[in-house]
Amino acid sequence: MSNLIIVESPAKAKTIEKFLGKNYKVKASIGHIRDLPKSKLGVDIEDNFNPSYITIRGKASIANELKKEAKKSEKVFLATDPDREGEAISWHLAYILGLDENENNRIEFNEITKEAVRNAIKNPRKIDKNLVDAQQARRVLDRLVGYKISPILWAKVRKGLSAGRVQSVATKMICDRESEIEKFIPQEYWSISLNAQNSNKENISFELSGNKNKKIEIKNEEQSSKILSDIKGKNLQVKKIEKKNRKKMPYRPFTTSTLQQEAANKLGFTTKKTMQLAQQLYEGISVKGRGTLGLITYMRTDSQRISSEAQALAKEHITSKYGNKYYKSYGYKQTGKNVQDAHECIRPSHIELEPMELENSLNKDQYKLYRLIYSRFIACMMQDALYEQQSINADIDDYNFKANGSKLLFDGFLRVYDYSTSEENILPSVEENEILKVKKILPKQHFTQPPARYNEASLVKTLEELGIGRPSTYSSIISTIQDRGYVEKKQKNLFPTELGKVVTNLLEEYFKQIVDLEFTADIEGKLDTVAEGKDAWKEVVSNFYKPIEHDLEIASKEIERINMDEETDEVCELCGNKMVIKHGRFGKFMACSNYPECKNTKPILQKTGVKCPKCSEGDVIIRKTKKGKIFYGCSSYPKCDFVSWNKPTGELCPQCNSPLAETDKKSKYKIACTNKECKYKK
Repeated sequence: MSNLIIVESPAKAKTIEKFLGKNYKVKASIGHIRDLPKSKLGVDIEDNFNPSYITIRGKASIANELKKEAKKSEKVFLATDPDREGEAISWHLAYILGLDENENNRIEFNEITKEAVRNAIKNPRKIDKNLVDAQQARRVLDRLVGYKISPILWAKVRKGLSAGRVQSVATKMICDRESEIEKFIPQEYWSISLNAQNSNKENISFELSGNKNKKIEIKNEEQSSKILSDIKGKNLQVKKIEKKNRKKMPYRPFTTSTLQQEAANKLGFTTKKTMQLAQQLYEGISVKGRGTLGLITYMRTDSQRISSEAQALAKEHITSKYGNKYYKSYGYKQTGKNVQDAHECIRPSHIELEPMELENSLNKDQYKLYRLIYSRFIACMMQDALYEQQSINADIDDYNFKANGSKLLFDGFLRVYDYSTSEENILPSVEENEILKVKKILPKQHFTQPPARYNEASLVKTLEELGIGRPSTYSSIISTIQDRGYVEKKQKNLFPTELGKVVTNLLEEYFKQIVDLEFTADIEGKLDTVAEGKDAWKEVVSNFYKPIEHDLEIASKEIERINMDEETDEVCELCGNKMVIKHGRFGKFMACSNYPECKNTKPILQKTGVKCPKCSEGDVIIRKTKKGKIFYGCSSYPKCDFVSWNKPTGELCPQCNSPLAETDKKSKYKIACTNKECKYKK
């Protein structure tokens, strides 16, 4: 008889089965197989919050197949993901298959390699009920919030809305930031810089730093003009030259949240895309000449630990490729709020497989992410970069000016992790008391800036710093608040919609705890104590729900119906009544105000102000693909089939008379001809 190993994903099953041999069969549950029902609450509040689990609709055939295979097998191993959710899936599988949850049938591995999987099979353990209970608590809490508060939003605002324990907090953060920006009053200030030359006529840029060695603040043009008149026609005298060495430490290896942030900042990936690609790299990729291999360790982790084996392999790689002077042993010290530290950091599973060797086996985005993970891991065990920090202090009368420079003495980890920007700015040589000729004085007006809007990377960073949610959930949180229409992304920044503001205001007024940052972070701490076996999960749920139960009664009675319709001047072509803008599940649309007598609806056209270059009758409007990518088309479609990925300018090419369009932001040209055979650009 063979042994049965059950994993969550078919790709993972395929990778494992290839190196385990004939004595093992590997099957996939394809995610969760048992869960709370969708059609009802599924939690008995009166009976101590007991959940009612059912086999998920459409999963009966998978459950039956797994039962059939389990009966034929000598031993069943549950090898779901090494986290709380994976532990809960194993527990549900044990129930469905009739396995004893106290039997040693749970195995886990941080990387899908032959050695790691075989080692896990040799060391099975019991299902960790504390981890299961922590996941049950999270699931029940989320269900109570979603299924109890959402119906109130349906009744008072519109159908299809939802409240979520963490998504509501994330939306509130974005709303609060927008409110800060709206209330922000810019403050004027000025800076003064000088371009000066030394005796060798080498240019040096100085900034005004103080007056009589005290910091100076220039608040308006009048103050700036006074300083300009004081220093006009005078030269700088060098007073002090300083040189000191400064070290730049390597970055730590990736956790889930730091990977999401860096992939957003360096590669332009959304959190959702990053996690999808990481999942593919973890579960296995067909590598030419090597078969299917799991290329990175488990991608849902808050740990920065590195196993001793991986450290030894990294050391060997660094010293053999770059020399002993580049190696530095990794000093592990965990940081961060509510860190579970369940397993290792995100790192390559096969250190010998450098990114360039895999370029032909990976698609473009997989390669970019693998290269990022690989180089970050190798860099974290390399020496600090060493800079010589340079500064020149010079005076004009009582005014102090400073020039700063930096010279790279030893590249260290920067040899590998080349995503960092260069800090080199070598200053020309000068001597103390040398007179530097001022060539130009450059006064500049500035205004203080409001706080930046959140983008995906900064939102993830803030959520983690506040201890809200878990890194593994950030991707779904950001997707959900956009799908619900509470938040929209414009040029990578997250903006709250009017709907998002309305829902957030309602939750703040009637369900303060749900959108309270500290309360939400405290719940994460309570879930950790459940996972550690220190608290009972039903008690945590009860303490959370009691105040909400009271709020639900008040909210149902007091909240009045909110009309989100926006009036327009457009007239319905069917009945002559005014059209209004309504908020639907898939965004805004136009509808007749005489509904339900008149059911005329149509999409809102976002006009660009440019006439269609093909038919000259319709307007060029902004459209979106099913995946949300923006393109431009004619408002007269299907009568006119003009489409373009780039925004037409309304002008024609002087060389071939084809329409001109705006170019990609990365291009140094702003406008180009849409005719591929014509190379006109400007």
